[in-house]
Amino acid sequence: MPTKAQHSPAYQPLPAFLSVLRVQACLTQRDIGKRLRRPQSWVCNCENGNRRVDLAEFCQWCHACDIDPVATLRRFLRMR
Repeated sequence: MPTKAQHSPAYQPLPAFLSVLRVQACLTQRDIGKRLRRPQSWVCNCENGNRRVDLAEFCQWCHACDIDPVATLRRFLRMR
């Protein structure tokens, strides 16, 4: 059994999904990092699954991409 949440099977699709959201918003890692007031390396770690993104951060990510967090969460859940 995985010891960290970001290594659980349920979490595995999220990092790639975050990357897709960013790319669809035509943002670079540096762009979204600026919008989130985080360094590009933080964004990279989130997208690579090296850092777990909690619900509040997911919502902030969505807002930075100018998309609705609720609709985006529904979209993510339908993928699974």
